[in-house]
Amino acid sequence: MIRTSALIYFTICLSVVLFHVCMIAGAPWGRLTQGGANAGKLPARGRIAAGFAALLMLAMGLSMISAAGFTPNWPIWTGWTTLALTVISVIANLATPSIAERKLWGPVTIIMLGLATFVMVSL
Repeated sequence: MIRTSALIYFTICLSVVLFHVCMIAGAPWGRLTQGGANAGKLPARGRIAAGFAALLMLAMGLSMISAAGFTPNWPIWTGWTTLALTVISVIANLATPSIAERKLWGPVTIIMLGLATFVMVSL
């Protein structure tokens, strides 16, 4: 069950990475990210931020599957760091001024938090 939970977490991370890649490519979903400050396409600065967010999300997914025993075999502290970052993500997504962002990412990050917590406390 630990490995399955980690794989689900990783799959969600990949989905979020895809979302950020779409934002970088010009998808008009700005209201769903970065506090909803841009209703349409993100400006250059927002696209750069989306790129960093995509890389961070990929690293978080990899750290969680690594903690569950899959490759890349990173140190266990990376899984704990990911758990802490997921807590911060839940707080940020529930506190955002963007209602659309809160409705989309609030539940997603809460699910991710449950999965990450289960993986890390089950080791």
